[in-house]
Amino acid sequence: MATTTAPTSSHPAEASRQAKHRPDRNYRRRQRWGWLFVAPFALIFLTFLILPLVYAFRMSLFTSTLATGNKFVGADNYLKAFTDPIFLQGLGTVAKFALIMIPAQMLVALVAALVLDNLATWASKFSRLMIFIPYAIPVVIGALMWGFLYSPRFGPASSIFGLFGLAAPEFLAQDSIFGSLVNIVTWQWAGYYMIIIYAALRGIDPGIYEAAVLDGASDRQIALRIKVPMISSSLVMVVIFALIGTLQFFTEPQVLRGVAQGAIPVSYTPNMYAFTLAFSYSQFNYASAISFALGIVVFVFSFIFLFLTRKQSGLK
Repeated sequence: MATTTAPTSSHPAEASRQAKHRPDRNYRRRQRWGWLFVAPFALIFLTFLILPLVYAFRMSLFTSTLATGNKFVGADNYLKAFTDPIFLQGLGTVAKFALIMIPAQMLVALVAALVLDNLATWASKFSRLMIFIPYAIPVVIGALMWGFLYSPRFGPASSIFGLFGLAAPEFLAQDSIFGSLVNIVTWQWAGYYMIIIYAALRGIDPGIYEAAVLDGASDRQIALRIKVPMISSSLVMVVIFALIGTLQFFTEPQVLRGVAQGAIPVSYTPNMYAFTLAFSYSQFNYASAISFALGIVVFVFSFIFLFLTRKQSGLK
């Protein structure tokens, strides 16, 4: 007489395990509410970031002329961009900015954060707010304000230097515009980076400082040998932010170009070059290729830096 074997799923233990892993009704309802809350942001993100990027990338693969119309050229625009001396010169300019501006911003932010971390008075909160305020000012407004301060005709520099019988420096001249831009960007962003570093310092266990003091460590030794190494991951993140921002340098030189009397050409940075190609010469296809070529450079430099600092950033 043949016998039948019961299905595995009908086993009480197996059925209990399957029921345990099956999402219950409340879990599915929470998921639906979660997607509902995320939907507005996802819609805006898709509409104003993803779709324009896809459209711009498609444009970068074409060329448009009166004679040939809209013609697919593949990677020709990218080959042209990476051999374009104006684009390469702009990359060299932002690389020079990165070599000077990022260490300057890091030094100001780190020193300010270390000093404020040691203060326990009301002055620390006030100082923290004062250092952070420039970041809260819109970039365009900040650049216009510094344009006024730098101006030899309207700014206060001539009056201040005149009190001492000196001639005011030409802050907007071709020889000094580089330092003037470094000063503006450092003034605007050092406070933001300081807040990130300060938050990382506040996360360190105070017991470590007490043990170091018992061992006879000075404040300087605690700062350089304990605090800075323990916030290395935050410092790496700050450098990445500064590197990406510097390679995309646009607003400050674009705003100051109107008052700098020819010291800042239209192709001073790659973003300004792409802006000029698109809105002055209507070369939208090549401007899109320039923009994506700059994005490739930003990605490559960021990846290389993260790879070289993977141990400090905790990514290893």
